[in-house]
Amino acid sequence: MRWIRDLSCGDPRVYLAVEIRRVFGQSCGKVKQEKLGWLADNPLYTNRFAWYVGRRCRAAPSQAVARELRLDWHTVKEVEKQYRREQLRRAGMPGPRGIGSEESSIKKGHRYRLVVSDLERRRVRWCGGKERSEASMELFYQELGTKKSSKIRLAVMDLGKPFRTSTLKPQHAPHTAIRFDKFHGLRHLGEARDKVRQAEYRRLTGQDRQFSKGQKYTLLSRREHVTLEGRQALKTLLAANNRLQTADLLKESVGQLWSDQKEGWARRFFDNWRAALKWQRLQPYEQFAELLERHGEGIAAFCHPENKVPLGFVEGLNNKIRIIQRRAYGLRDEEYLRLKILTCMLPEL
Repeated sequence: MRWIRDLSCGDPRVYLAVEIRRVFGQSCGKVKQEKLGWLADNPLYTNRFAWYVGRRCRAAPSQAVARELRLDWHTVKEVEKQYRREQLRRAGMPGPRGIGSEESSIKKGHRYRLVVSDLERRRVRWCGGKERSEASMELFYQELGTKKSSKIRLAVMDLGKPFRTSTLKPQHAPHTAIRFDKFHGLRHLGEARDKVRQAEYRRLTGQDRQFSKGQKYTLLSRREHVTLEGRQALKTLLAANNRLQTADLLKESVGQLWSDQKEGWARRFFDNWRAALKWQRLQPYEQFAELLERHGEGIAAFCHPENKVPLGFVEGLNNKIRIIQRRAYGLRDEEYLRLKILTCMLPEL
């Protein structure tokens, strides 16, 4: 007789008393035990109880679920693993037509893992690798296979070289369109903008220096996101410093580069924007312009209608991963974390 825990009925816990039959095989001479399809991998719990534990763990920390159900934390962890593996099995592994690659920090000390998402199905497709490297991307394509890799038509990534080099290899996806992420491009512009502010702060003295003190995030923010107090401080700062005003105008205008409808328009706009840098003595901006020049094809890909896919999903994955880690105060079991990441966008069972 075995006692198997099932879903609770209100506050009282429910256990099923089940007799497990054992059969002696005359031909093989072995004793075999009856298998019940409604039992979880842990034979002390039913499948529907395991699915309930998995659903609770999607919304609450594992330790909280363990206290609620009066279970050991390790038991909850193993049951949740079964639930998430079943999610992956039911979702399947179809070949993606558009992918987005992003590195995510898993531990302190600059330890990263590569996260590849399916842009069409809005789910995480793969998580693994070591650090930000070409070898990590190679592991993804090896698991995906040559047949599915050849169906990829769009790859969204940052301005780094490793992901692009691996994607365009002949055995992977040589004919895919490479699109560089707008958020990473504007981040480099923000860094250039802050270097100009720091240079001006060091150059100025007295009252002029006071205008730029404490205005770092006001300058980096988009105008529609700045508070009324910030707008007044920004107006005073730009009126007192011509170089900062010029840098601010160039920063606000460059966003048009990712919104033009035709590639020719985008290239013409970039040439005019770069020409406006002449004689301005904004060395960080000139370095940013050289960066855009080297990655012109990936930025021009924004102009093609078939490449216009929302990228908030790709950037939002990092936030979801940080929430998963923060909720658990860090996870030492990397396979457990990988399962959580792979299933964070899948529907509940």
